[in-house]
Amino acid sequence: MHTVIIGNGAAGLAAVRAFRKYDKQSRITVISKEGGAAYSRVLLPYVLRGKLSYDKLFLPYAERFEELGVNYVEDEVLSLNDASKEISLARSGVLPYDKLLIASGSRALWPPVKGVEQEGIHHLWTRKDLDALIEAFKEKRHVLIIGSGFVSLQAAWSARSRGLDVTLVEIADRLMPLVLDERGSALMAEQMEKFGVKVFTSTITNEIIKNDDGSFRILLKDGGEIDSDLIIVGAGVGANIDFLKGSGVEFGRTIPVDSFMRTNVPDVFAAGDAAAGPSAFGDEHVTHALWPTAVEMGAVAGSNMAGKNISYDGSLNMNVTHMFNVTVASMGKFNSKDIDESYVYDAEAGKGYCKLCYKDGLIVGICLVGVAEAVSMFGRLRPIIRKHLAVECSPTKLDAFLNIRYFER
Repeated sequence: MHTVIIGNGAAGLAAVRAFRKYDKQSRITVISKEGGAAYSRVLLPYVLRGKLSYDKLFLPYAERFEELGVNYVEDEVLSLNDASKEISLARSGVLPYDKLLIASGSRALWPPVKGVEQEGIHHLWTRKDLDALIEAFKEKRHVLIIGSGFVSLQAAWSARSRGLDVTLVEIADRLMPLVLDERGSALMAEQMEKFGVKVFTSTITNEIIKNDDGSFRILLKDGGEIDSDLIIVGAGVGANIDFLKGSGVEFGRTIPVDSFMRTNVPDVFAAGDAAAGPSAFGDEHVTHALWPTAVEMGAVAGSNMAGKNISYDGSLNMNVTHMFNVTVASMGKFNSKDIDESYVYDAEAGKGYCKLCYKDGLIVGICLVGVAEAVSMFGRLRPIIRKHLAVECSPTKLDAFLNIRYFER
């Protein structure tokens, strides 16, 4: 049997590991369009900030491909013929498969702003982006960040840590709307301003004009202007699945899969940022584009391609990072429209801003702008939220309850 995996990121590598756990003989081919050594995308901002050395980016498991009997190919997939079970590659011709996993990941998107796609305007999504920003940080002074997602704020923190002047504009009325609730967003904006970042929400960028000296003049919809000599854009991501056009695989923005990571086409699986699978809250098709979700989905896909019959419990969104001297984290549902009630810990709890969220009597989420120690509660709550378990104690006693439960396991 020949198993082909498109992508050597989180989902692809997790699939290789799981597949080899159950099948040590079959051929595996991993195809990477980006090429080079496999690396952790989530560590890019930490390297840019100087918190981690460059060599820490790389994933040691991928270095074992030869030992694991994996054929690694750097090439671009052009098309899929699911009738003949073949993929066409840009340089390597046609490659047949028996089982195929699409773990091709995602790419950073450009917002619909005139002049946004030109030299000197960057994303922070790939190793190539990182390399360009490391060099740019050495010679530039004024950075404009467009967008306020997790990666954008990490980029802002990296630039400020390197001593650059930073301005951030966000089209929404608050920062990190997918990661924090309104109060958390406001606290994060205040914290960034303490570190000298100029934050503008409800601000639309109309046009970016490049000056003769290579710097930029940014025209805003409200008539304002911002000058900058470096721009970093974080406007969301899109799945790398253009090669599916003309195939029988159903797809929209991503590829819908069932709980076994199967697409609508036999022997074709999908996982990671390219796929939309079930969530822990019962959604049929959700794309989280998060590293832990990609690892989980890849492991399920790899196991099932090797002949197992493992069902995915569903993804549970979780983000954790430390920036601007606070820990920012969220998990599950935390916005008012998605919950019935909430409990915010007071100052005596020593967590910072920490909100525990309930729906139908169950804990469904938590968000934090506070201290690193509070994150330990996230890991212990994760299986409780995922399995919809009842917690019969008050929020003030939750820490003790979780500790007892942990030691009783």
